[in-house]
Amino acid sequence: MTPPSRRLFLRHSAGLAAALPLAFAPSARAALPPTRSLAFEHLHTGEKLSLVYAVGESYVPDALTRLNQLLRDHYSGEVGVLDPQLLDLLFRVQQTLGAAQPFQVISAYRSAATNAHLRSSRAGGVASKSLHMQGQAMDIRIAGVPLTELQRAAQSLQGGGVGFYAREQFVHIDTGRVRHW
Repeated sequence: MTPPSRRLFLRHSAGLAAALPLAFAPSARAALPPTRSLAFEHLHTGEKLSLVYAVGESYVPDALTRLNQLLRDHYSGEVGVLDPQLLDLLFRVQQTLGAAQPFQVISAYRSAATNAHLRSSRAGGVASKSLHMQGQAMDIRIAGVPLTELQRAAQSLQGGGVGFYAREQFVHIDTGRVRHW
């Protein structure tokens, strides 16, 4: 019996090496518990909300309506539609941290007009095609949880973008492509 060629060995080894990170990487779509709830405190409006937003594979329509209202553009009052995957990502972040405190919200949905105004009135930090305008991003913190821990937990899930804003004291989380800054 002849031993396998070096080329064949390397080809199979490369395939295995490429597959291993996928096999052990945390999945953004990992199994979720049958009932999922979140709690929020909006720092600009003072409003608070705690509710079950999903049961099984289904999202609770009334809960999503209430969340859209709470997480509206706090400048204009315009209500957008949040990406339910963002809620699931936040749920996973909270599970990863083992935190029970509500998310403190700095910004969630943002209208195009508000986004344009913020871009023109601030020295950077507001993207022209911000995922906030699509309901796919939220700027948050959790009382008692260091921002670096919140950042690391979000990044570990590989569920989208994670931005760290130490001076402003928040972490940006979105459901766009995986990236960090």
